[in-house]
Amino acid sequence: MMAAHSTTFLTPAEYLEQERRAERKSEYLRGEVFAMAGASRRHGLIVTNLVAEMRQQLKGKPCEVYSNDLRLRVTTAGLYTYPDVMVACGEIQFADDQKDTLLNPVLLIEVLSESTRDYDRGRKFQYYRTLPSLVEYLTVAQDEPHVEHYTRQQQDRWLLAEFSSPNQTIPLASIPCVLPVAEIYDKIDWSQPVAE
Repeated sequence: MMAAHSTTFLTPAEYLEQERRAERKSEYLRGEVFAMAGASRRHGLIVTNLVAEMRQQLKGKPCEVYSNDLRLRVTTAGLYTYPDVMVACGEIQFADDQKDTLLNPVLLIEVLSESTRDYDRGRKFQYYRTLPSLVEYLTVAQDEPHVEHYTRQQQDRWLLAEFSSPNQTIPLASIPCVLPVAEIYDKIDWSQPVAE
């Protein structure tokens, strides 16, 4: 969820030092630091629904689900970011001993907003695809029930499946979970406009 303007230029080490002391989160891309905007109530509900559903299904499995408070480093892109939801399995790798910057997610999920939709589907997904561990990427709309599910295929091809009906379920390839669309959007009042 990058803001439109950067605040300063820093090295990755300077960014991490500053970020670990900061009260508000910022993303980092090749020297530029971007303050992150706050999320809407609807965005928060969707993230909570996703995390709760996967946590329940992953009990006793060698996978961990994280919400948007854990940082991700995409080394090849020079990006440090906070995906809305991440899952890592097996030997979980962190950038350093602080264990606050993940390196090897198998699943990433971004809840789209008007201001980040194009970035999350475009350039950010391009960066994410450089992660060797990544198997799946989901984008979740918050203005209507709609989930785009990208799955890595052989030769780094990506297969897209779309889900819009509350009766549908999304089988995940990277983890032993099935996401019911109705559960993703539980407690969402579609009669109310999205507050960005």
